[in-house]
Amino acid sequence: MSAASRSRSRVRATLLTAGAAAAALTLSACGSGGTSGGGGDTNFVMGADGISTVAQGKRTAVPDLSGATIDGKQLDVDSYKGKVVVLNVWGSWCAPCRAEAPGFEKVYQDVKADGVQFVGINTRDTKTSNALAFEKEQGVTYPSLYDPTGKLMLRFKKGTLNPQAIPSTLVIDREGKIAARSLAALSEDKLRKMINPVLAEK
Repeated sequence: MSAASRSRSRVRATLLTAGAAAAALTLSACGSGGTSGGGGDTNFVMGADGISTVAQGKRTAVPDLSGATIDGKQLDVDSYKGKVVVLNVWGSWCAPCRAEAPGFEKVYQDVKADGVQFVGINTRDTKTSNALAFEKEQGVTYPSLYDPTGKLMLRFKKGTLNPQAIPSTLVIDREGKIAARSLAALSEDKLRKMINPVLAEK
């Protein structure tokens, strides 16, 4: 083998390795990065399953999450106080969001009669038509706030929610406080594991 063809083989192998690494990152999450506004003590304890939880007496309130939904209605998450709220940050352009959406809808149908409300926060979609098409395609029936520039996510206390990690999911307790967080796509099983302890609280 000539020096030139050995060199081409090395370049090809390097490109394949880089391509595989990029694909793995794309599959793991649509976006990732530092915490919102930096660290800050949020009292989260990370479990082995990647889900972070906060003990009942140490939780912080969810910020004002109100505004237009992707279908043009008005929604205020505060109106669901007294229910457990599952808040899911998603985008129609995000492959892991597409993968988790049917499971989220199935869990929502299973638990809504128990006093659980799901709310989406759609982000970085430049048109609501893309978000609406996604919901129709995935069979999602719960409402989603429209947050194309991420302004709602920036209202969260430092370190509470990472606005670069999409999808992300928070579980809000009946008092409107953040009880659990995942900064990655969730299976049905993991989602139920996030919800059930909060639902069982008195």
